[in-house]
Amino acid sequence: MALPVKPYLQHVSLHPEAGFDLDAYPYTIPAVRELDRIDFHPDVTFFVGENGAGKSTVLEAIALALGHSPEGGTRNMRIATTDSVSDLHESLRLARGFRQPRDQFFLRAESFFNVATYVDETGYLGGYDNRSLHERSHGEAFMALLTHKFRGQGLYLLDEPEAALSPNRQLAALSAIHQLVQDQSQFIIATHSPILLSYPNARILLFDGTGITEVAYEETEHYAVTRDFLNHYPRRLEQLLADD
Repeated sequence: MALPVKPYLQHVSLHPEAGFDLDAYPYTIPAVRELDRIDFHPDVTFFVGENGAGKSTVLEAIALALGHSPEGGTRNMRIATTDSVSDLHESLRLARGFRQPRDQFFLRAESFFNVATYVDETGYLGGYDNRSLHERSHGEAFMALLTHKFRGQGLYLLDEPEAALSPNRQLAALSAIHQLVQDQSQFIIATHSPILLSYPNARILLFDGTGITEVAYEETEHYAVTRDFLNHYPRRLEQLLADD
């Protein structure tokens, strides 16, 4: 019997013997303080929650523990324009699968400009359709990652990828993610996008003041608020814009 290819990353937990100060950042964030163990779906796991809930902090720590630089890219890219990262990665214990991914990438929307600059400066454009990422819009550059750079059989960490994408491009990204999943890829994605969150059978983990809990798509605030607004937008606008 053939051994399963995925998941490449099974779960992550805080090392029981790690020494950390619960009164110091990032352990002051409830979801980080209560982090026990996160089990990953073999295909797609989403991190959701309000701004500041800790999802990007945890995703960054996982990326660093896997050998990525804080600003993203492949594990071979060493980009360091800032050292403002937490030490959470030093306290993480990763459980990996039997097989290693042949491809890995960490995308964070806020520093993707630096990754694009690195690619231009090194002249490595073969994985990007032989065209500078700076010659494209932010959304076009991200789609180039999904359709040209990501080769499949990979472990891909994406931090708020929808920041670069129109609704139509988010739908295109959803399709590209599915094709990569079918090609034995695993994704961990921090997002606010109700479109991306709709990916079938994904594990959705909510980061909030009580810790980290798994929720269904229809239980997410992203789905509920978007659905309510679109179904009742005249009334909602009236309420939002009314004088006190």
